[in-house]
Amino acid sequence: MSALGFSHYNLRAPRALLDELRDFYCDVVGLTVGQRPPFRSFGYWLYAGGHAVLHLSEAGPAEVRPTQPSGTFDHAAFRCRDRPAYESALALRGIRYRVALVPATQQVQIFLTDPAGNGVELNFDFSDEA
Repeated sequence: MSALGFSHYNLRAPRALLDELRDFYCDVVGLTVGQRPPFRSFGYWLYAGGHAVLHLSEAGPAEVRPTQPSGTFDHAAFRCRDRPAYESALALRGIRYRVALVPATQQVQIFLTDPAGNGVELNFDFSDEA
């Protein structure tokens, strides 16, 4: 028995926040809205590289969902390219972030939060300046 890889993660929120999350992950992170099975509940599947990596599903009207992450969740990470373009887009939107360099790998990380307060990490090769 073994896992083959990571499939996706799911964020569940009321419709207004769900739409805000969709816009953030598409406009800021660079995911795209794609095909989603016809579930009874409303939602979006967001894709990267042809794979549905983020599912957004609408919370029911009586469902209470914490708006801040809880438990041990810290962040979700995305492999990206063109770090200068990302940093410019973040600055234009007034989104606060911090940059870190991973020792030994020379990978650059940008850390920020989504509209629901979930941690997001954008990963770049150190040599990615354009």
